[in-house]
Amino acid sequence: MSAAAPGPDAPRGVIGVLIVAAFVVILNETTMNVALSSIMASLGVTERTAQWLTTAFLLTMAVVIPVTGWLLDRLTTRQVFTIAMTTFTLGTVVCALAPGFPALLIGRIVQASGTAVMMPLLMTTVMRLVPSETRGAMMGNISMVIAVAPAIGPTLSGVLLQLGSWRYVFCLVAPVAAVMLLLGRRRLVNVGHPVDTPLDLISIPLTILAFGPLVYGLSLIGAEHVAWWQPWLAVGIGVGALVAFVARQLVLQGRDAAFLDLRTFTVSSFTVSVVMMAVAMMALFGTIIMLPLLLQRAFGLAPLQVGLMLLPGGVAMGLLSPVVGRLYDRLGPRVLVVPASLAVLAVFAFLSTISLATPWWAVMASHILLSLGFACLFTPLFTVGLGSLPEGLYAHGSAVMGATQQVAGAAGTAVFVTIFATQSAAAAPTAPSEAAAMLVGAHWAFLGAGAIWTAGVVCSFFVRRPAEELAPAEDAHA
Repeated sequence: MSAAAPGPDAPRGVIGVLIVAAFVVILNETTMNVALSSIMASLGVTERTAQWLTTAFLLTMAVVIPVTGWLLDRLTTRQVFTIAMTTFTLGTVVCALAPGFPALLIGRIVQASGTAVMMPLLMTTVMRLVPSETRGAMMGNISMVIAVAPAIGPTLSGVLLQLGSWRYVFCLVAPVAAVMLLLGRRRLVNVGHPVDTPLDLISIPLTILAFGPLVYGLSLIGAEHVAWWQPWLAVGIGVGALVAFVARQLVLQGRDAAFLDLRTFTVSSFTVSVVMMAVAMMALFGTIIMLPLLLQRAFGLAPLQVGLMLLPGGVAMGLLSPVVGRLYDRLGPRVLVVPASLAVLAVFAFLSTISLATPWWAVMASHILLSLGFACLFTPLFTVGLGSLPEGLYAHGSAVMGATQQVAGAAGTAVFVTIFATQSAAAAPTAPSEAAAMLVGAHWAFLGAGAIWTAGVVCSFFVRRPAEELAPAEDAHA
């Protein structure tokens, strides 16, 4: 079976449809961060329980994303897009109508199953259609459009929460997703040539057993009324299954039938980019889930106020992304990622010192600097990582990067919320107020983020242009 050959306007049309669809699914994710407190009050759940709406979403994506390597090899662009947007729309409807927390959690898992496919599909399509000399600019433009969603999401969520229920968030996203599904079915053309790659039924349960217990165990660390051995048992099961999953892929690679081709890691530029991306996602997701909770519960800000405070950072990231893409094409990655990694480290150092006397504008300024730092990181890392691979590994490279991001994000969310909750509880008996105890927890959580990010600073000095390794990688793949 072969895909239809795209016409001369196909790159713009195909990438445009996929960018808008990605915007919709990312908008859904960022609106949830501000809505968590309202969901906790409405459904009567604790902070630790509510954070599973984010952790389960990220965990599901981590489990599903490895499948996209096989999907993108086996199915056409339109087929993969239809599966992704149909699943996402269905999950959004379930969330809007959920009578309680279990149904809401199920809806989020279904949503995540569709979301998981979109970014690998977009990135693989870009790598196949856009020449290498302009990929940085294209990645920058994509980052600009996608960055609008995180910028609008919290503010939009704050407005909807002021008007009424958290359900309005899903009621807004569902019809937009349905329209994108219909529009994509009409306008999307197929890119690439599907191949008859068999689906390895052993790899799927190994993926679930690897990532599920691992993130679950991390979320239990420090939890009350949980035996000390339970989280470590879960982590051990996850690590053991992950080793088995890797071993299975190495065997399948010998027959060119890998569920997730790990030959991507034979390219050092790809490996460095993935490691740095993982550390960045741990720090970033831990921050974006914790900062809104801290601002609302410790500083007493309304959801709309929190959304407005986080809006400038998202806007700044969107405006800077095209500039970063063009600078990457002209100057390469290192001149961008090294200063940006140091700026991010400085922000975490500042956030670990905030108190009730810290002015709101200082917190907002730190978030803007953090957003600018990550804007200078993500476009070069994506372009370097995927651009270092031969074309036959684009789909699997996108899946590896996507899975790594989501596992790291889930781990970061679980670890930082756990640190925040346990340290706040430990400080509560001696703290003058609940807000003061929360700030103690935030102090340790942001210190943890900074400690983890030091690994990102080290990695930044080893990022280099894809062209330096592309030829050896093609020989290795052949």
